[in-house]
Amino acid sequence: MNGNELIAAQEERLLGLFRAVDEIALFNQEKVLSAFRKERIALRHFLPSTGYGYGDEGRDALARVYAETFGAERAIVSPAILSGTHALTVALFGVLRPGMRILFLTGEPYDTIRGVIWGKGNGSLADFGVEYRLVPLGADGKVDFAAAEEMMKRENFDMVYVQRSRGYDLRDAFSVDEIGEMCAFVRGLGFGGCIFVDNCYGEFVEKREPTEVGADLIVGSLIKNPGGGLAPTGGYIAGGERYVRQCENRLTAPSVGGEIGSYAYGYQPFYQGFFLAPHVVAQSLKGSLLIGACMDALGYANYPAIGERLPSDITRAIGFNTEGELTAFIQSVQDVSPVDSFVRLEAWDMPGYDCKVIMAAGTFVAGASIELSADAPIRKPYTAYFQGGLTYEHCKLACREILKKLM
Repeated sequence: MNGNELIAAQEERLLGLFRAVDEIALFNQEKVLSAFRKERIALRHFLPSTGYGYGDEGRDALARVYAETFGAERAIVSPAILSGTHALTVALFGVLRPGMRILFLTGEPYDTIRGVIWGKGNGSLADFGVEYRLVPLGADGKVDFAAAEEMMKRENFDMVYVQRSRGYDLRDAFSVDEIGEMCAFVRGLGFGGCIFVDNCYGEFVEKREPTEVGADLIVGSLIKNPGGGLAPTGGYIAGGERYVRQCENRLTAPSVGGEIGSYAYGYQPFYQGFFLAPHVVAQSLKGSLLIGACMDALGYANYPAIGERLPSDITRAIGFNTEGELTAFIQSVQDVSPVDSFVRLEAWDMPGYDCKVIMAAGTFVAGASIELSADAPIRKPYTAYFQGGLTYEHCKLACREILKKLM
């Protein structure tokens, strides 16, 4: 069997899952369209603004569209937020105060946020007297509720932190239902603080977002799912009004909060990207399923396993035996990129990581992981993290080229 035959066989295998992805995309497209119509979005909302940005209709309406779509009371959507890590940092520093304590319910957070939490002498939360505790995940990659209950009965916490995506761990992403279970669990123990969800890579993958099942705040990046491949930068924070206003005060200043913030280039890419996001995420999910099914057929272990359940985010972890196999796979993704396809990749010391990282991102928006991309820390077990794809057709062509090398 050659690569094209393998792809055709796996597409047939995936027909039911593809139909389920399309159904979710239609549902979410209707949610977004309804929010646009409710807010009466017009051409004037796309106009640029300068200076302080007082009365910036484009900024304010965009935030309301996000809040309406995500079932939240309020939202921040800002090009002044530079990445997912920056959005998480703004939100954490906005809500937490010296002497407060945060519980990580889903094990260690993603690499770049660790220095924000427990770094020493770098302006971290720890430097400001915020303490943290971790509940390691069980061997099955799920929350250890018994250990969490014991810890929450022994100590008081002001925030419970949930990371939806796997980061660089070999586990499945948490579904919205599972996050809802986590929210109900901590509330059942009498927890009255902030339930905080790192929602990166998860937006529009399911019909509901964590704010619709009990989370107080969700945070993400616009160069991932909700930007739809068009947003040139930015991040969002959405949730309860009390908490979002605290985050606005951290993003700008306590005296002005969300009343300021201009963008001289105009807001059309942010609106249009969000409108397209349900469809783009569906394309990415189909591409992930195809890659996963083909790798599975060739004997490569990958997460999430191809089965009846749809993925809960757009990333896929693929295991390799050697560093050479790993880097060859990452290079093959770069080779089929529309931008910089000729570049030869090298692992390097990326800021915020504790080891060298190799990254394929031949993307229109630099580093955008809603576009076809892949990255990997150079450490055992050798695992590539594949994500994105603006169109299923691009994912399929990429899969074909990857299989040529592997087969």
